[in-house]
Amino acid sequence: MPNTDSAAPPRWTYLGPEGTFTEAALKMLPGADTAEAVPLASVPSALDAVRRGEADAAVVPLENSVEGSVSITLDELATGEPLIIEREILLPIAFALLVRPGTVLDDIKTVSSHAHAQPQVRRWLAANLPDAHWFSSASNADAARLVQEGRYDAALAGEFAASRYGLVPLVSDIHDVEGAETRFVHVRRPGGIGAPTGADRTSVVAFIVDDHAGALLEILQEFAVRGVNLDHIQSRPTGDKLGHYFFAIEAEGHIADARVGEALMGLRRVCAGVRFLGSYPRANGVRPQIRRGTSDAEFADAAAWLERCRRGEG
Repeated sequence: MPNTDSAAPPRWTYLGPEGTFTEAALKMLPGADTAEAVPLASVPSALDAVRRGEADAAVVPLENSVEGSVSITLDELATGEPLIIEREILLPIAFALLVRPGTVLDDIKTVSSHAHAQPQVRRWLAANLPDAHWFSSASNADAARLVQEGRYDAALAGEFAASRYGLVPLVSDIHDVEGAETRFVHVRRPGGIGAPTGADRTSVVAFIVDDHAGALLEILQEFAVRGVNLDHIQSRPTGDKLGHYFFAIEAEGHIADARVGEALMGLRRVCAGVRFLGSYPRANGVRPQIRRGTSDAEFADAAAWLERCRRGEG
């Protein structure tokens, strides 16, 4: 159960086991040094613990700069009891080849990691372990655990996981793309959102009425005409049947911003449903460029002018 005592530390779940990049991201959050961190076996289990009230919040991966969105996280946030993203964390990603002591490169016939890790090191594997077979694990740390148990010869994981599983890093700083990052989100139950910081991101899920020509354009126009730039948009099947999709959308700005609020109202009018996933500070601190005519002051001025016109004052 979550800690209801106001003096007790919060209970946060995360994609485990211990030694994952998700745990490393969790430790970057304010208050992490006093929070009770609880590893769980999957993204759904970490989020469901929050939904059931067994944890105060969860930390899960959302997007990788090389491999793209983490589909299971998007799907879980789009369905089930609503949750709110409170904060995002950017973590630089580099892998280490973790092995049991005494293992050399020529001994490695099997390698395991999370499915999102393999595309980030594909070229390195082809060049250095061309004959090794790769196997997917629930997480990179779980791959390390399976190496410890003797199921696989090596794991691609964070180097910090080595000591936790009695392994050693045979090769460090493995990556195909320099500067790769993964974005994680801190998720909780609904109940108020933080004030705008000026460098914010708003996430929503939009369900289209049906698959028709111009469906995506209708969504994009709601943002474009109000000068709201989109950081990310991705279609995902609803799972009902072919042709049924939702769009996961991330926009620059905060729901309290007039331009963003009006865009979301427009989205609500043209879509079968919209789920608000939160407005929260951008981890990189980048502020949006506000186009002429789309500032809060200009929206307020236009609304005041309209009211004067309705009163016949011109």
